Amino acid sequence: MSLENIISEAIKTAMRAKDRVALDSLRAVKAQILNLHTEARGVEVTPEQEIAILQRMIKQRKDSFEQFSAQGRNDLAEVEEAQMKVIEQFLPKQLNPEELEAEIKKIISETGAESAKDLGKVMGAASKALAGKSDGKSISEMAKKLLS
Repeated sequence: MSLENIISEAIKTAMRAKDRVALDSLRAVKAQILNLHTEARGVEVTPEQEIAILQRMIKQRKDSFEQFSAQGRNDLAEVEEAQMKVIEQFLPKQLNPEELEAEIKKIISETGAESAKDLGKVMGAASKALAGKSDGKSISEMAKKLLS
């Protein structure tokens, strides 16, 4: 079942439950997916592209949450946090720090990277291999730590 179909079913469930936050979040996700289909113009949309949409939306909400929290707008921060949790349900299981470290060590050995100069090689391979399983910031920090 495609992500679009899963989201549609989740929207129906949220409507029945009268869950406004979930409904708003899911409708935003569906709109982004429909935009991707429109931009693709007949080309099949890959699951990686759908995951990238979800990650981008979570990052936007995380940034908004931090800004609202810094400004003391906890009412708005709570909404962003709730929407973030709804969207995260549709991402693959996220790697914990130990699993991430093991994956990046494996990628470092595969690419033959030895120092911080090889960070670009590692990041390119890691970003593809770990898409949806971890965010780019975590991957970058771990790769820098392991290469230094």
